[in-house]
Amino acid sequence: MPSITALLGVELPVIQAPMAGVQDEALAIAVATAGGLGSMPCALLAPARLETALQRFASLDVPVNLNFFCHQMAEPDPVEAARWREALMPYYDELGIEPAEPGTAGARRPVDASTVELLERFRPRVVSFHFGLPAPTLLARIKGWGATVLASATTLEEGLWLERHGADLVIAQGVEAGGHRGHFLSDDVGRQPGTRALVAALSKAVRLPIIAAGGIGSRADVEVMLGAGAAGIQAGTAYLLCPEATTTAVHRRALQEHGRPAAITRLFSGRPARGLVNRLMRDLGPMSELAPRFPWASQALEPLRAAAQAAGADDFTPLWSGTRPNTFPGCDAARITRLLAGVA
Repeated sequence: MPSITALLGVELPVIQAPMAGVQDEALAIAVATAGGLGSMPCALLAPARLETALQRFASLDVPVNLNFFCHQMAEPDPVEAARWREALMPYYDELGIEPAEPGTAGARRPVDASTVELLERFRPRVVSFHFGLPAPTLLARIKGWGATVLASATTLEEGLWLERHGADLVIAQGVEAGGHRGHFLSDDVGRQPGTRALVAALSKAVRLPIIAAGGIGSRADVEVMLGAGAAGIQAGTAYLLCPEATTTAVHRRALQEHGRPAAITRLFSGRPARGLVNRLMRDLGPMSELAPRFPWASQALEPLRAAAQAAGADDFTPLWSGTRPNTFPGCDAARITRLLAGVA
């Protein structure tokens, strides 16, 4: 089996997780030029914005991973939206702001034919997916220009499915990982194991390289995952305090609060994702069914988030974080990458 550095065209077996809302091209480029695989989250990018990013990455002599979602897009449900606005109304009243008008702005979109047509013009070397894989015809086009394809699995069954359906590498997303859970065969989070156990199971059953993701905040954590059978690692929370990240001030402060717990919640998007516990999660319960189905929960929260953040509060901000505290305050992305790789 070829090494993941050879498969990905990088020097170090370290991938920076794609993290929408807390990064742009700068973080991906910093990691890539340091020898790791930088990643760019693309699910929220309009076509023109995606093209701008592709043009910038095309000028590099190192690859950058472009990450897309593969969810089935649910139609907005007026009943769900009205229920959600009603649940949030006390907060609107408290902050003295008007509720958000229903709309589709800011919705996370799945990869589609128009996206692949744009990608074909640039032929990126590495493309990754969350929530499964795209339709076979789209995946064939992506692999047709020689791209290496990564995808996330939260269970052994999902890893085996990804192997059968065309992934080149499997990201073992343990339950400790921050951000959205990547499940696509079952939404039962209780069935999703920790990273080390998932890596061990996948490395025995799947004939593809396994990337460990979740609960990795130090070189010691990396070595544990390599010992369990991982060929490399993916880290996200570790980069959230670096200067290249666009992490907000309230998010940075929350990440540095000693002992603040992280929990899985569906409140911010309608789909399970791990973040630091804040007021909204405490008030409504992190897995409350009040939130509409993915991706229609975030629109009504946006005015609340903006107003609270302007006052220095994180009450309505999705504070994505894994269970492992960030141990790299003051480090830039290149140094974090080298420390995780054990070459600093």
